[in-house]
Amino acid sequence: MLSATAAPDARTLQTLLDPRRVVRWVYVGRLALASAIFLAAVFVWERALRTDTLVASLAFAATAVVTAMSAAYSEVRARPLGRAFLYLQSVADLVLVTAVVHVTGGGGSQFAALYTIVIACAALLLPTGGSLLVALACCAFYFGDVILVRDAPPDLALVLQLAVFGVVAIGSGFIAARLKEAGAGSAQLAAELVKVRLQAADILVHIRSGIVTVDEAGVLLYANPSAEALLGLQLANRVGEPILEDVARVAPNLARALERAARDGERVSRGEATITSRGRTISIGLATTTSTPRAAATASGAHAAVEAGVSDVAAPPPPSVATAIFQDISDHKRLESLHLRAERLEAVAELSASLAHEIKNPLASIRSAVEQLARMPVFAGVDDGGEDSDAATLSRLIVRETDRLSRLLSEFLDFARVRVTRVTAVDIGAIARDAASLAAAHPDRREGVAVTCTTPDEPLVIDGDQDLLHRAVFNLALNAVQAAPASGRVTVEVVPLPVDQTPSGLSFDDGAVALRVSDDGPGIPAAIRESLFEPFTTTKPGGSGLGLPVVHRAIEAHKGVVFVDSSEQGTRFTVLLPRGSSVA
Repeated sequence: MLSATAAPDARTLQTLLDPRRVVRWVYVGRLALASAIFLAAVFVWERALRTDTLVASLAFAATAVVTAMSAAYSEVRARPLGRAFLYLQSVADLVLVTAVVHVTGGGGSQFAALYTIVIACAALLLPTGGSLLVALACCAFYFGDVILVRDAPPDLALVLQLAVFGVVAIGSGFIAARLKEAGAGSAQLAAELVKVRLQAADILVHIRSGIVTVDEAGVLLYANPSAEALLGLQLANRVGEPILEDVARVAPNLARALERAARDGERVSRGEATITSRGRTISIGLATTTSTPRAAATASGAHAAVEAGVSDVAAPPPPSVATAIFQDISDHKRLESLHLRAERLEAVAELSASLAHEIKNPLASIRSAVEQLARMPVFAGVDDGGEDSDAATLSRLIVRETDRLSRLLSEFLDFARVRVTRVTAVDIGAIARDAASLAAAHPDRREGVAVTCTTPDEPLVIDGDQDLLHRAVFNLALNAVQAAPASGRVTVEVVPLPVDQTPSGLSFDDGAVALRVSDDGPGIPAAIRESLFEPFTTTKPGGSGLGLPVVHRAIEAHKGVVFVDSSEQGTRFTVLLPRGSSVA
């Protein structure tokens, strides 16, 4: 994990090695040295040699001109500091120091050490070869001033002075190279840290999970856009304000979990809660974590107190920060309920098939026996009033009820035999149009009910059993027609659904097809919405309660799912079917 001090250290080192910063200090030192030697020459001009006074004056004037021109180039015009410019600065410094050494005594001057500063600055500004070249130039200038100009004989001191220049050149070049490498490494580390922070910020902004961070007082420290969307609250402009009361109004369990995490350090790993906002309720999965951002500072303060002998002073507890990460799991929970429903329907189907076979044969025998008895004279007669005898009435009642039970058992068998028997490439749009037309012509349609079907111009082809899919879509359309009030509206819509728009938890690799059947009826009572797809659940008088279970089993057989959304304004069934070959 990257240290939090990596970026400041990198910036500090880069600042120290910045050529512009070094050049600025060179300007200051150069002007200070030239001014000092010029003032010294002025104060002692009566005793000084005329040539030394002239050299000091020329050095001051040249230094002022060169420094002014260099400052105008690097500071006023802010031009890039090229290698030629930096070599020029080293040459100017070299000439100035040589002038100072000359007027202060040549080889015996104490100012000869200024050459080492010139070499060190060159090592910071120039590459290694350039700094060595400047060091050789220093040796040449110093040697020329002492031997050629001053006409002094070479001695051991001169040799040692030149050796010092060489050692300084090599040492400063090595140190400067290592500093530049460290600066480059720190700059790279800082760039990586900035990159990681930008990536983290981008992830937090675009992640689908909501993230909210508060302190122990419930003051908002951070909230990403997904949290605002899930909670239905404007949080971006409320950083630094308490928000737990507002969160508690829409998600009380989430607010409680945040409060406990911030105040008591109680964490939640796999919790669930609900959010009620904008007229809808969604389920969320949440996790909370805590941290103490100033814990390290508190620990260092306590350590300092112990070092100072103040061991009886208790350090204040560090403040806590709580973060909640939550996401919408409504689709996941609905899929779980769909899987459980499919398992229950499969078990009921197997039981229905067994019972239907066991009951249907004896029922047929009973009906046949009653019909034979009804034809016998003793049962087929009339009473004194000319009406059918009680025996005849009872026999007709038995026949009628056995017929009704036989139809019910046939529906049981149809429900149990929902299987994909023949897989072909079918156009789900064409199936929807045919089913909508049949439902619109059904006798149960109230007067004025309009049935519309919307499908794409291009065929939406899936692999499936055409008869089974037609039966399922027709059942949904017929239910909508029967639920719609007079002059109501029923809509059948088929649209393609890309992979990124499918509910999480569904593996539709090639995308899906969405078929929606909507009506503007009174809606499904809340008491039976959870058991709507279970057998014998119905809101229609005389209904068997097997229509929607058959729809569910038919869509399940095609690896699809069925969702239902209902309110007082109407009901909408949504069928999702995978595109491509997915039917076993």
